[in-house]
Amino acid sequence: MSKILLKSVFLNDSRADVLIDGNRFAKIAQEIPAGECDGAEVVDCKNLAILPPFYNAHTHAAMVHLRGYADDLPLRPWLEDHIWPFEAVMEPDEIEIGSRLAVLEMIKSGTVFFADMYWHRERTMKVATEMGLRAAIGVTMAENLMTPDKIEANIEFARNHVGENDRVKLVMMPHSIYLVGETLLKRCAEVARDEGMLLHTHLSETLGEVETCVKEHGCSPVEWLARCGLMNELLVAAHCVHLSESDMALMAESGATAVLNPCSNLKLNSGIPDIPAMLAAKMKIALGTDGASSNNNLDMREEMKFAALLAKVKGKADTLPAADALYMATRAGALAYGIDAGVIAEGTLADALLVRLDDASMSPLFNLTSNWVYSANSSLVDSVICDGKFLMKNRHVDGEREIIADAEKCAKTLASKVGVKS
Repeated sequence: MSKILLKSVFLNDSRADVLIDGNRFAKIAQEIPAGECDGAEVVDCKNLAILPPFYNAHTHAAMVHLRGYADDLPLRPWLEDHIWPFEAVMEPDEIEIGSRLAVLEMIKSGTVFFADMYWHRERTMKVATEMGLRAAIGVTMAENLMTPDKIEANIEFARNHVGENDRVKLVMMPHSIYLVGETLLKRCAEVARDEGMLLHTHLSETLGEVETCVKEHGCSPVEWLARCGLMNELLVAAHCVHLSESDMALMAESGATAVLNPCSNLKLNSGIPDIPAMLAAKMKIALGTDGASSNNNLDMREEMKFAALLAKVKGKADTLPAADALYMATRAGALAYGIDAGVIAEGTLADALLVRLDDASMSPLFNLTSNWVYSANSSLVDSVICDGKFLMKNRHVDGEREIIADAEKCAKTLASKVGVKS
């Protein structure tokens, strides 16, 4: 078991030594005696602060291939006329290349976990495993895009937990109530209960989705998921832009987690979630980036700042202060996916960021959390630790140039398939 000693790192409002032993924080103290650190890799942190890393609770990693493609359109035309036809030509190798680029981007901006809903999940699982971060990979269901045989194969894949390991887990992911019918929704809920798996879906993303659900089922999407057996503590629901007070109460009571995607929802004109009302209802809330084709990046620090600012638009100046926004982007996402991490504390899994303090945007340092949420940028992430190992050190990630070169070559191939300029 390897050890890392982060020497004299800025934690909260003072300096401390942080000892990582194996994959957990073993000791945090003003100074740790040398005898307790025998064999440890010592990292001088005099110009660095330690912060919890980000947990991207909803994304579509391989959609980095579509970054900048079909921008400035509303959700349904964007999906149906542009995104789905482009995705239809993507092969497994191309999805793997896109996932690797996405993971690189996430690591460089301080993310150590992502929840991914996409096709050819085994390729994304491979990438996450090889690049060392955590992931919840979707067994994605979308009835109008899948044959019955493919649906059955997906259910079998989930029940056998194919490809899982300590860091990378499978999650049942019915895409949405408009792509998955009642029978399959109930089967997804059954598999999740039987296998101890989480559920993840898009929920109440647009007004059109809500209006259609009311017309077809006589209830809101939240109520419909409850009727189908999905509204419980296993559910992690993305977007949740258009919720009524009763929807919020139902989600809070059920123990489900809402994952807000402020940048994507703003860009697609889907709306602004009522964060103050969600907080008042005591809902569990985490954050995600959505895909890079609707965001257009995977930078969770931006999501954190946007969430804090949008909460104030709907509420007051003191709604969602910096510390609470940081919690949503870190610990809340980790807990939603059953990961004992997202906080710098003895005994928890050793996931952390080392962030530069010697930058103009971090001075003066009245409040580290405030600076990180409101004034910094992700280029200040010097190093990233996940599960007790460096994924990035001094902004270096192994194979970075090769990953970008492969992605650029792949983008040209995909562009030629769909007849657009890359």
